[in-house]
Order: sequence, then C-alpha cells, then structure tokens
Amino acid sequence: MREFLKEVQRIVVKIGTSSLIYPNGNINLAGIDQLAFVLTDLRNQGKEVVLVSSGAVGVGMNKLHIGQRPAEIPKQQAIAAVGQAELMNIYNQRFSTYSQQTAQVLLTRDIVEYPESRKNVINTLEELLFMEVIPIINENDTVAVDELDHLTKFGDNDQLSAIVAQILKADLLIMLSDIDGFYSENPAVNPQAERYTRITEIDENLMAQAGGSGSSFGTGGMHSKLKAAKRILANEQAMILANGRKPSIIFDLLAGKEYGTLFAPEQLEED
Repeated sequence: MREFLKEVQRIVVKIGTSSLIYPNGNINLAGIDQLAFVLTDLRNQGKEVVLVSSGAVGVGMNKLHIGQRPAEIPKQQAIAAVGQAELMNIYNQRFSTYSQQTAQVLLTRDIVEYPESRKNVINTLEELLFMEVIPIINENDTVAVDELDHLTKFGDNDQLSAIVAQILKADLLIMLSDIDGFYSENPAVNPQAERYTRITEIDENLMAQAGGSGSSFGTGGMHSKLKAAKRILANEQAMILANGRKPSIIFDLLAGKEYGTLFAPEQLEED
C-alpha cells in the first residue's frame, strides 16, 4: 500500500501534451475541465498545488490549423507563442468555473544555473501558494529552445516538473502521460509487458527499456520521464507516472491505490 501518499501536502502535477490534445490535433476540453476540477478540489482540501503544463505547441498548431509539427525552430517558437496564450485562456476559463485563481509562470534554464534567478522563482511560487493560487508553469518556448527540436543535452517539461518539485521541496510529483506507467517493454507492441508498480532506483537496465520520443504534438518520451524520476529519487522525493486520460485518477493515486508506477526511495516507508 502507498499509505504515505494520503498525507502529502505539496503536490506538483505535470500534464503532458497527449493528455491535452486528441490524436486528431483537437483540444481535449473535457480532460482540461476535469483537471481544473481535480486540482481545485485538492486546493479546497488545503493542499498546495502546482501545475506544469505542456501543450503550447500542440494548442498553437490547432489554433493555426497546422497539421504537422514544423522542423524549423523559429516556426515552433511562433506556434508556441500563439498556443501558450490560447492554452492559458482555456485554463483560466475552466478554473474560473470552480472559483480557483491561477497564475502563469514561464521559466527558462536559468532557474537552475543562476542562483539569483532560482531564488526569485522560488519566492514567487511560494508567495502564490501562500495566496492559495495555482501556478501554471511552462517552459518559455519563445526564447528557450532546449525543449523544442534542438540538439541539447537537457530540456522538456518532464525535466522542468522535476526541477520545480525539487526547488519547492514538494512531497510528490504526479506525472500524467498517455501510458499507464513504466513497463518492461512497450505494451503497445507486447501486450505481455510487465508494469512496474514501484521503482526505488533507476539503473542502466531500466533506462535501456525506455523508448524514444512521445506524440507528434509533444516532445517527451519514456526516456525523458525516467530522467525526471532519477532526479526526484536523487533528491529523496516521490513521483508517480500514470495515465492522464482521466485526470480524476489523481484522487485515486492520493488515496494510495496502486495505479501507475511509483518512484520512491526505500526510506519512504509504506505502512
């Protein structure tokens, strides 16, 4: 059992593009509405909630009626600029339905590399949480190319969510994707693949089992999620990877139900 999850207070939720955009490129409004309901209810319970949201490029492609993700970085940045505004408009509308105030926070790599910027970001996020606001965080795609199709050693919202959880000393990172957890093989290829229910250490063997990139609308893949989990484990924190098709699964995860894959160090004893 995952009894300790019932006691978590500060939660970072990362939602992937595949949970926000249908395979046909249209926006999953029902999923976004359910996400807003769930996170607002957690806030009403007294929990502190931060949302790290992908989807700017995917929403921008939908808004501009672009069917295929362009390869050119400037085009991706322009699409992200359009999409980020539209995505926040949708979030604001849905969260307002439940009387929950949100705030947009766009970040770049300097939150890690420059101590002063890191301190400023932490101060801003802490103050928003104190004000009972839900920060909605994304990479600033219009000025940062790390998470776009650019050959760098680091960058995407999986990593960003792990960094946010780290600097805020969150009790839990919930990463919602288009898969039910981490498997020994690709379950779409091998139906007999085994889902790991708990992982306490990430080694080369596990990394080798991870696949490539994610959907055509996003950038993350299983390898990226394992890198994020490795960061979380190194900081002695916990992370759950689960299917975000129905964001209400968050309630079940926090109730201790064994959905998805829990990444947690051994010292986090389970009652």
